[in-house]
Amino acid sequence: MSVKEISAKDIAKKVIEKDPLFILDVRNESDFQDWKIEGESITHLNVPYFDLLDGVDGILDKIPIDKEVLVVCAKEGSSLMVAEMLSSEGIDTAYLKGGMKTWSEHLEPVKIGDLSDGGELYQFVRLGKGCLSYMAVSNREAAVIDSIRTVEVYLDFAEKKGVKITQVMDTHLHADHISGGRRIAEKTGATYWLPPKDAEEVQFSYEPLKDGTSINIGNTTLAIQSLYTPGHTIGSTSFVVDDRFLLTGDILFVDSIGRPDLAGLAQDWVGDLRETLYRRYKELSGELLVLPAHFMIMEELNGDGSVSAKLEELFATNHGLNMEKEEEFRNLVTENLPPQPNSYQEIRKTNMGKVSPDEEEQREMEIGPNRCAVR
Repeated sequence: MSVKEISAKDIAKKVIEKDPLFILDVRNESDFQDWKIEGESITHLNVPYFDLLDGVDGILDKIPIDKEVLVVCAKEGSSLMVAEMLSSEGIDTAYLKGGMKTWSEHLEPVKIGDLSDGGELYQFVRLGKGCLSYMAVSNREAAVIDSIRTVEVYLDFAEKKGVKITQVMDTHLHADHISGGRRIAEKTGATYWLPPKDAEEVQFSYEPLKDGTSINIGNTTLAIQSLYTPGHTIGSTSFVVDDRFLLTGDILFVDSIGRPDLAGLAQDWVGDLRETLYRRYKELSGELLVLPAHFMIMEELNGDGSVSAKLEELFATNHGLNMEKEEEFRNLVTENLPPQPNSYQEIRKTNMGKVSPDEEEQREMEIGPNRCAVR
C-alpha cells in the first residue's frame, strides 16, 4: 500500500471538525509528554523511533484498523520510514509532512466578524502552539496584531484580500514566541507599535503605544483604541476594536488568566494584574467579545476553530476573575505556575532586537507548548 502525505493544514481541519484520528508519535517519550498534537477525537500511541528500527511487529496489535493512522516525528524523516513499515504490513498509513515543526508553525485563519464600516476581523489560530493573532481589514488597509514570526501568512492573506498592511501592533513583549511585527513593518512600510514600558531595551525604532492611543485603519477611520492593562508584563496593552471586540493579549484568556512572572517580577506585578482584571476590565462593557493572544486547551476552541467569549461570560465562569480575597488571588498567580516557556529568555532578547538567531534556531526556540497562563 502507498503511504499518504498529510499537511499541517489537513490536520488542523481534522482537529477543528473533531474527526477521529489515531497518531503514532515516534519521538522520544519526554518530547511527547511535553507537547503533542491534541484534539477531542485524537488518540495517541508513543513509541520512540529507535525502538522500531528492527520492525513494527511488536506494535501491530496496538494499531487500530478502524481509524486513520498518522505517524509523526520531529522533522518528517523518521515518521516516513515507520509509515512505510506499517504500510508494508497492509495498514493504511499517512505521515505528517514536515513533522511537528510544521505543526508548530501552521496558522489557520478564521473570520471573527464584520466591522461597522464594512471591514472584517480575522483571527489566526496557531493550533500547534496555542498562539492567536489578528488582522483587522478596512477600506483596503489592514492592521496586524500579535503576529508570529512566519510573516508570509499575513502578507499572503493581505494580498488575497486586496489590502495593504499599514499598522502592526504587539500587545506586549512576547516571551513564548518570536514576534513577526518588525519584519512585517519592514516588508510593508507599516508603522510598528509597542508599549513603551515593555520596550525600554529594544534595539530598534517603534511608535509608543500609550493608554488611549487611537490607531485608525482605512479612510473611514476605523479606530483601534489602546487600553493600558499591565500585569502579564509591565507594559501589557489591550485593544478595543470597533467598540465590539476586546483583544486582551496575554492578560485574560478564555479558561485562565496571564502569568506575571516571565520577567522575574511576579511579586511586583501581581497587584497590576489584579487591578487590570478586577477594575479596568470591570469598567468595560460585558458585551465585548474577548479575543486573547493564546489559548491553553483545545476545549477552548469554538465550533469554527476560533477562540473567543463575551467578557460578561468570563466574569461568570473564569476562576481567575472570581477570587474575592486578594491573598487568594496572589497565591494563585505566584504559586500555581507551570514551567517557564522553552527558551523564553532567548525569545525575549530576540524580540528586543538584541540577538538575531537564524531561521532554524528560531524554529528550535519555539518548539513546545505555550505556557503563558496560570494553571
